[in-house]
Amino acid sequence: MVRVTNAVASRRRRKRLLKRAKGFVGDRKNHVRQTKDTVMKAMAFNYAHRKKKKADFRRLWIIRIGVAAKINGVSYSKLINGLTKTGCALNRKMLSDMAISDPKGFAFIANKAKAALA
Repeated sequence: MVRVTNAVASRRRRKRLLKRAKGFVGDRKNHVRQTKDTVMKAMAFNYAHRKKKKADFRRLWIIRIGVAAKINGVSYSKLINGLTKTGCALNRKMLSDMAISDPKGFAFIANKAKAALA
């Protein structure tokens, strides 16, 4: 009996793998065994860093809000505490954007938060 290799599927699988390795350097881009390991690791990093990006942006927003809060004479934690007590529904992304693009509006919100704590 002749051995069937299913060459069409094997070639398609290897081509798909090598296509994902586009831009890799050295043997990692054209040797299937090394490419497979590298692509799998790259995909794992890709997944993890997509998750990490959300935390990085949150950290950036908190820094921006903290600086704007200090300018308005209140700490970040007190600002957030005051906003929670007033029932303000603005999230950190919106507060950060407001701190940059609308400082007067942010000052108004900061004063509301200060008043809630006093």
